[in-house]
Amino acid sequence: IALPPMPAYSTNMRLKFPILALTLEIITIILFAVFVVYDDGKHGGHGAHNNATHHEEKTEQNPLTLYPMFQDVHVMIFIGFGFLMTFLKRYGFSSVGLNLLLAAFALQWGLLVQGLWHLDEGKIKVSIFKMINADFSTATVLISFGAVLGKTSPVQLLIMTLLEITIFGINEHLVAEVLKANDVGASMIIHAFGAYFGLAVARMLYRPALRNGHENDGSVYHSDLFAMIGTVFLWMFWPSFNSAIAEPGADQLMAVTNTYFSLAACVLSAYAVSSLVEHKGKLDMVHIQNATLAGGVAVGTCADMDIGPFGAMIIGFVAGIVSTLGFKFLTPILASNLGIQDTCGVHNLHGMPGILGGIAGIVAVALGKKDGSAAMQAAALASSLGFALVGGAMTGLIMKLPFWGQPPDQNCFDDSIYWEVPEEEEGEESLAHGDHSMNKAEA
Repeated sequence: IALPPMPAYSTNMRLKFPILALTLEIITIILFAVFVVYDDGKHGGHGAHNNATHHEEKTEQNPLTLYPMFQDVHVMIFIGFGFLMTFLKRYGFSSVGLNLLLAAFALQWGLLVQGLWHLDEGKIKVSIFKMINADFSTATVLISFGAVLGKTSPVQLLIMTLLEITIFGINEHLVAEVLKANDVGASMIIHAFGAYFGLAVARMLYRPALRNGHENDGSVYHSDLFAMIGTVFLWMFWPSFNSAIAEPGADQLMAVTNTYFSLAACVLSAYAVSSLVEHKGKLDMVHIQNATLAGGVAVGTCADMDIGPFGAMIIGFVAGIVSTLGFKFLTPILASNLGIQDTCGVHNLHGMPGILGGIAGIVAVALGKKDGSAAMQAAALASSLGFALVGGAMTGLIMKLPFWGQPPDQNCFDDSIYWEVPEEEEGEESLAHGDHSMNKAEA
């Protein structure tokens, strides 16, 4: 009997995935055994410097002072990012589930990669502060995950996490320690970096067969509702994200305040532009889920600068407009002309607003709103984009190797290839398909 030919992609994960996941975790545990100890509050020399900005880490106070901020950032990583990506009608398990998997590995690996630049007596001393920074490194991976959502296997995504955080750690060290740039809310080192890294990976993994879309690359009523849960959590907690590693006191309060008002202004401009560009002036849920958050991204670099609440509002207002227009007009162009199939539109939520934030930071520093050099701010933005594009392209080429179990074109955007999926009630599903399968076709 002739055996059927092997499929182009072997997607069975029984060995590949467990071996990779267990190997990565065992290596991580060994590295933790060698390098990681509890923080004793005594910091020598440069070990006191944190990595995403070059402020001294304050250790005299209660070591749990930052714990509420840490929890807020943690909620953003696991609920915010996880649910934001559940808009695909048949990919909810993967969106929330793989988000949890990648984040759990990324925060361990991120703590090591960032900590190795700041060894104290040969050890990484874990504080809440370092845990926040580990969560920050995780955010870059989850942003990139959005660009390749639905088209990658869990094995590929673990490889991406490993490589991306390593490259992120190098760029972050360069920006914060070498260039001494200000980027407290990480518009450049997290958002712009994560977005363009993901876009470069997506370009390398381009699928010509998906050029005209895919039947599952769309939403239904309840999947869009789930995605709004992610949006609201991210929106609520973003002030903590942008202020978590700011200098305690006035700077931290400024970061909270600026983010709060930037987000609020952003919502108004995003809704307005969505209504303006959509059919019959209706609102588009894709814009509302994403563009309403662009103000948090764009104000990040300037968050702890004295730009005035109105300055933060201007940044958010512009970000909402840019992001919504990006979803409407730029995403189709990227897909058709450049071969970049950006599932979640991370270019519009993190990429362009991240660059906007970087530019705002250059202007603010040039105007003397914060100590530093405008040239170094510009160099930090260029470095983040350069590392992202080159690192993402290299990572994408590695992910493209055929043995990582990448899904075939027809199985993209479908949970059932990697998950045990319960049987659906047939009637309900076909109704939902009939009603809403078109609402993202043009997006």
